Amino acid sequence: MSQDALNAALEQSFEESGAPGVVAAVQTPEDTWVGTLGVADLSSEEPMSPDMHQRIGSVNKTFTVSLLLQAEADGLLSLDDTSDQYYEGIPNGDQITLRQMANMSSGIASYTFNEQFQEQLFSDPQRVWTPEEVVQIGIEDSPAFDPGTEFQYSNTNTVLLGLVLQQATGRPIGDLYREQIIEPLGLQETSFPELEDSSLPAPQARGYTLQGQDDGEPVDITNLNPSWGWTAGAMISTVDDLLVYGRALGTGEGLLPPEQQAERLDSFLGDDIPPNTADRAYGLGIGREYGWLGHTGTLPGYNTTVYYSPELDATVVVETNSDISSGDCSDDNPTLADSPHDIPCEEPAKRIFGALAEALGQPFGTDQ
Repeated sequence: MSQDALNAALEQSFEESGAPGVVAAVQTPEDTWVGTLGVADLSSEEPMSPDMHQRIGSVNKTFTVSLLLQAEADGLLSLDDTSDQYYEGIPNGDQITLRQMANMSSGIASYTFNEQFQEQLFSDPQRVWTPEEVVQIGIEDSPAFDPGTEFQYSNTNTVLLGLVLQQATGRPIGDLYREQIIEPLGLQETSFPELEDSSLPAPQARGYTLQGQDDGEPVDITNLNPSWGWTAGAMISTVDDLLVYGRALGTGEGLLPPEQQAERLDSFLGDDIPPNTADRAYGLGIGREYGWLGHTGTLPGYNTTVYYSPELDATVVVETNSDISSGDCSDDNPTLADSPHDIPCEEPAKRIFGALAEALGQPFGTDQ
C-alpha cells in the first residue's frame, strides 16, 4: 500500500468531514499505516493520537452476534430458536427466530426510532437505562413488518440477543465479552461498561454532536451514559484493538469455529429483501459492502468504521470524535453551518473510510 496515497486521502476526506479529529489505520500482513489529524478536545486543543479511547457504537453488535454464534457452536442454543423461548411479549414471538434478530429481518421495531425515547435521552444524559426498559419501547412499537419479509436496522434486536445470551449461558454479558472475545484476542483497551458507568478511559477523545440541539452548535456529549445502547452499542475501544478485531471478524480466526464463520459469511440477506443488493447486504451482525466485511458504529459524539477486505487481506479502521454528517444532507440530518454542499451526504468516519478504501484500490460505495 502507498503511504503517500493514504496520507493524501486522509487529509482531503478529513477536511470534507468537518470532524474535530480522526484516527485511521490500515493493516495488511506486511505493513501497518496509522494517520491522525485534528484534535481530541476542542477546548484544550489536545491533538488526536492513536491511543485515544472512543465509544464504538454499533460495532458492538458484531461482538454480540459473535457470542451468539459461539453459543450455537457450544450447543447452548440454535439460531432457529424462536424469540418467545427466551423473552415473552414480543409480537410474532412464536415466529421470529434468533437468526432474524441477528440479521435485522425480525420486524421488531427499534426503540431508537421512538420520539419520546429520543427526547428523554437528551433531556437526561446521565439516565441509566436497563435493557428491559429499552426493549419494552421497541416491543410496544412492533411489529414493523412480518418476520423475514423485510430488513430494518433495529437496536432492539441486538439488546434482546444480549438478554438471550445471558439466559442461555447463565453468565453476565460483560463476562462473556471479556472471556470469549476480548481476552482471547488480546484487546487490552476494549471494554463493555457497567450500566451506571458513563466515564471514558484516558486518554480519551471528547465526542461532539448536534443531536438533541436546536441552535446548530455542537456540544460535548462525551459522558452521555451509554446504557441505552447496551449490547447494541455501549462498547469502548481503540484503533489498535479494532485492527486486531476487524481481521478476526472478517476471517473468523481466533473468534469463531470454521463452521460458524462459514455460516456468517453465507448469511447475507438476498436482494429480494430491500434494500439489499449484490453489492450491499446485511447478515449475522455483519455487513457486506462492495467487497468489504464489517460494520459502522454511530453514537452521539462518535463515528467508527471497522472493515476487512478478503481480496486485499487488509483491515481498515477509522474513528472520529463527531457523528455529524457533512455534505448535501437532508433537513433531518443537520450539518455544521460551513459544511460543503457539493459532495454527497456522509458520516465523518464513513467518508474517510471511503477515501482510504479507494486509495487501497478497492472503492467503497461505488460500483466496481
